[in-house]
Amino acid sequence: MTTSNAPEKTAGTAEEDSGAQMTFFEHLVELRKRIINSLIAIAIGAFAGVYAAYASPRFIEFVTRPMLKALADAHLEPKLIYTHPAGYLNQIITMGVYLGLVLASPVVLYQIWLFVAPALYKHEQKAVTGFLFSTVFLFLAGIAFGYFFVLPNVLRFLVSFKGPVQPMISLNEYFDLILMILLGLGLVFELPVLIFFLSLFGIVTPKFLWKNFRYAILIIAVVAAVITPTPDATTMLIFMAPMVGLYFVGIAVSSVVTRRRERRLAAETAGAGAR
Repeated sequence: MTTSNAPEKTAGTAEEDSGAQMTFFEHLVELRKRIINSLIAIAIGAFAGVYAAYASPRFIEFVTRPMLKALADAHLEPKLIYTHPAGYLNQIITMGVYLGLVLASPVVLYQIWLFVAPALYKHEQKAVTGFLFSTVFLFLAGIAFGYFFVLPNVLRFLVSFKGPVQPMISLNEYFDLILMILLGLGLVFELPVLIFFLSLFGIVTPKFLWKNFRYAILIIAVVAAVITPTPDATTMLIFMAPMVGLYFVGIAVSSVVTRRRERRLAAETAGAGAR
């Protein structure tokens, strides 16, 4: 009886094995390889982004469109300026590099995945794979939400103040503003991924998240107030709305992860008791 059960136990252990053991030096070699591959991807992405920004006027038009529309709607001259001889060229390079980072992000995340995957069990590998894809998708979704919904309202509010002076908006300052908004929202949209990660390791549970909902709303309000570039309540609410929605999505994600985790632990306990 003991002999017949041994192969099954060995097979089960092999299935849950975290992979071949590596020495500390081998880990360093592997880390070096992944860092080099990530840097190469970033360099290629930056080159492609700078070339796209320089060669295609549509890219610059796409970036500046919300500002020009806000100025036109306010009956102001729809144009942006630069005050340094190399200002436009520097801005093209800067925008191209950021575009390249976005283009290279899937490759960088994949390299991270290749580095950590051998140390994970199979069920953890599946979870982390979904984690990586969701990270890219949600970050891009946050940028899209910021560009199409938040940015027009923010710019409309900012140019609505008319006085005896004529605004001359710099391209560089405008880019700094939209970078803060879009990058901030891209990071905010990672909230369900963060909750997923914390739930995967049992740090938070759906019950804990629901019980502390009031405190979460307070934290969301503070974060929205910090990243909102205008003092009006409407823009702050526009920032808060998706954050609250993403918190509820995170609760649902945590519920699914927690149930699967509890079922797996119960199965492992039952299997240990049967042996």
